[in-house]
Amino acid sequence: MKFNGKSAIVTGAASGIGLATAEAFAEAGARVFLADIAREKGAAAAAAIRAKNQVAEYVALDVTDDASIAACAESVQGQAGALDIVVNGAGWGKVTPFWETTPEFWSKVIELNFVGPMKVVKAFLPRMMERKSGKIVNISSDAGRVGSLGETIYSGAKGGLLAFTKSLARETAQYNINVNCVCPGPTDTPLLSAVPEKHLEAFKRAIPFRRFAKPQEVADAILFFASSRSDYITGQVLSVSGGLTMVG
Repeated sequence: MKFNGKSAIVTGAASGIGLATAEAFAEAGARVFLADIAREKGAAAAAAIRAKNQVAEYVALDVTDDASIAACAESVQGQAGALDIVVNGAGWGKVTPFWETTPEFWSKVIELNFVGPMKVVKAFLPRMMERKSGKIVNISSDAGRVGSLGETIYSGAKGGLLAFTKSLARETAQYNINVNCVCPGPTDTPLLSAVPEKHLEAFKRAIPFRRFAKPQEVADAILFFASSRSDYITGQVLSVSGGLTMVG
């Protein structure tokens, strides 16, 4: 897949799946904006990509802050115009039994995993609609499709992102905009390292391939949805989980 002449923003691009996705876009020829709240890590990641003679820029973004989203969109669109690709990769969760969670925790998880991505899309969508083209790829989770032990709020937020993807795909098809969703299963990222060991072992036993996904393997699915190969695909959900979930 080639993305020469294309521009993309990837949120949550300082590490994990977001970083792997940004690197893959840049390697395929895209101009990529790495958006993340972690300034030092994000800037270093963009610099590392540029060191390979590829095109990448860091832009500060806190998906829970309206002013930050507006500033990010203004900066990126001021440089690149209407984006070709928006990838919502920012997210966060913590394994905690539901009865031990608090309303403050609910708000944080929902804002990061559901409301924030919606606001990011809203910031970039009008220019895509004007141009009548674009690809939006939301990164949800298989937790949003089938639930996940100790991640009830996270599962609910990611499930909301799935429904948002499908509804937005119906609304924007008339503008030749594709909206799809990738659902990773357990993936070898910094977020996974915070999961208790007993849960990790249970996950591995349940995965037919008996291993966690590599971030690059999830990035491959994201790039497919962002490419011309998916021009007639919209409102769809693709699990990248090693067979952990097989949803009909």
